[in-house]
Amino acid sequence: MPAALIRCGVVGDPVAHSLSPVLHAAAYDALGLAGRYTAHRVPAGGLAGFVDELLGSGEGWRGLSVTMPLKREAHALAERRGSLDDAAARAGGVNTLVLDPGSGGVVGPVHGHNTDVPGAVAALAERDVLPRRVAVLGGGATAASLALAAADLGAEVVRFCVREPGRAEEAAAAVRAHPAAPRVEIDLLEPSTVTGDLVVSTVPAAAQSEELVAACVVAAGASGAVFEALYDPWPTPLARAAEATGAVLVSGFDLLVHQAALQLALFTGHAAPLGAMRDAGLAALATRA
Repeated sequence: MPAALIRCGVVGDPVAHSLSPVLHAAAYDALGLAGRYTAHRVPAGGLAGFVDELLGSGEGWRGLSVTMPLKREAHALAERRGSLDDAAARAGGVNTLVLDPGSGGVVGPVHGHNTDVPGAVAALAERDVLPRRVAVLGGGATAASLALAAADLGAEVVRFCVREPGRAEEAAAAVRAHPAAPRVEIDLLEPSTVTGDLVVSTVPAAAQSEELVAACVVAAGASGAVFEALYDPWPTPLARAAEATGAVLVSGFDLLVHQAALQLALFTGHAAPLGAMRDAGLAALATRA
């Protein structure tokens, strides 16, 4: 009997830019697995219905990678219908759903994981970044995960810089609850508020003004680091400036590869071929340049 086809995918809105299908397909090929990984545009508010469709399809869906704007929606779904791993519970956001198709006509549970946190830890550690004071631009689910990763690596102060302070309260609460108890601040997203030896950006490239970018690279300096959570479009204004000044640059692609490797293991039970996934992603990015 042929091996059952592994069915997984990525959901979000927008999602057409996602490199996840490339990374996971490369892993299937390297491991000799029969798999299909596809991208699906799911708008905010539509995740639960989409998951129900998959579980009812009889196609043996194993998992979903979850991108914006669905990470907190995925958290609520898994909390209600299954379980949350520790990272997901701490971050208040889920970027990985492991699906149980159930049996006998009964739909199985939905389990939520957060591979952004350990993926970010791996991406920072790969560049020998051990932050102490961190400025996080943005206050959403991804910002919370990357701030928690910084706390895991010993950050003592985390400042969320946002346009509307109220939107960072959930992320700030998650970091305040970290066992290391870093000091957490919320300030307006302005050049004067960006301070720290690690600058983490989760804001769109279009929001990266010359003044803000200049403040970020000054804050990081030649001995600090910039973590640009985006990978498309690339390079962003912030990434370009960080490279020009000699700051250590951790990219959204670095994060994507490490968190996807962890997802692959959750979906298939196999250790991820990190090199093959990275090479495939870089080749795909080169075609977009």
